[in-house]
Amino acid sequence: MDAAENRAMIQQAFEAWSGGDGRPFLKLVADDVRWTVIGSTPISRTYTSKTDFRNALRSMSEHLAGELRVVVRDVIADGDKVAVQFDSHAAGKNGTAYDQTYCWVMRVTDGKVREVTAYLDTELLTRLLA
Repeated sequence: MDAAENRAMIQQAFEAWSGGDGRPFLKLVADDVRWTVIGSTPISRTYTSKTDFRNALRSMSEHLAGELRVVVRDVIADGDKVAVQFDSHAAGKNGTAYDQTYCWVMRVTDGKVREVTAYLDTELLTRLLA
């Protein structure tokens, strides 16, 4: 797949997520994905499988009072790299307003997300997980 195809595939998956269905994006994630969450939060590290990363997502979701609403700002692609800038909104069970801005830089090959580096406001994530 070329950059335009990778961009379109990720754009469609994130549009579905913006509509409340994150499953199309998760279907694109390779089982052996290498996913790095930056910073020093309780979930910051490099995950080496889709299962490990999904467990971290579940851990984070347990701190939310409802579903994470996603709003895409931009999708940029160059070769096998796709960057998605997006916002998320949710309320934390501890009263934290989780209005987060993310930039995920992904390597996409053969129709699968193989690597991700997730950039985000780590202080806000730490407050949510407190």
